[in-house]
Amino acid sequence: MSRKLEGKVIIVTGGSTGIGRAAALRCGADGAAIVIADVSVEAGEATARDIERAGGHASFVRTDVVDDAQVEALVATTVQRYGRLDGAFNNAGIDGGFANTIKMSEEAFDRTIAVNLKGVWLCLKHQIGQFLAQGSGGAIVNTASVAGLVGTRGGIAYCASKHGVVGMTKCAALDFSKKRIRVNAVCPGIIETPMLERMAADRGIGLDAYAAQEPVGRLGEPREIGDAVAWLLSDEASFVTGIALPVDGGWTAV
Repeated sequence: MSRKLEGKVIIVTGGSTGIGRAAALRCGADGAAIVIADVSVEAGEATARDIERAGGHASFVRTDVVDDAQVEALVATTVQRYGRLDGAFNNAGIDGGFANTIKMSEEAFDRTIAVNLKGVWLCLKHQIGQFLAQGSGGAIVNTASVAGLVGTRGGIAYCASKHGVVGMTKCAALDFSKKRIRVNAVCPGIIETPMLERMAADRGIGLDAYAAQEPVGRLGEPREIGDAVAWLLSDEASFVTGIALPVDGGWTAV
């Protein structure tokens, strides 16, 4: 495996499981020091330990991304431990409960927007602020979704939040493009994660039914998103900013 992130310091939010964990492991294998941020302490610490066992460098900081002070402290702690910040994967998110426009509760709508959209904005705010203070540039990848590119039936709040992530990604990319700060989004299709398993159980739908919706005929693997994230964070993607990259098995080609 290449070491294209050698020496970089990268924050991964939502890094305890699923896509976040896979991306953290991949970036760690590519040579980056990883700071895992999550509300799930035990699982987050386990991800950090797995990176260390594989010969990398990692630590965990409990962080709720909807809390401005906690996000600010996450960035400050990262710099205190490793001396700087070079990149981030803003992945923390929730499905929020899938319901259509008139059945979605206000509480569920507000919580989904808070975690998936406001949480990404707070991360961008403090990460970019650190990049500017360092004067060194940096790279950020935000987790959007195919639901940030096209509509879905049900999931009004989730779809709105992920469309918002795509919009914020483009705005931030343009705002700081002259400062050598790149901001991109990755848009996963249907990925086999614990979140998908919970959604399937709640809706009484088998994973094979989800797989059948993918043009390639299978679910995506978290590592396939992690590979894309690692590339976008690396200097190999130095001329790439402001994109929403589908990694979706052909979902958005239909």
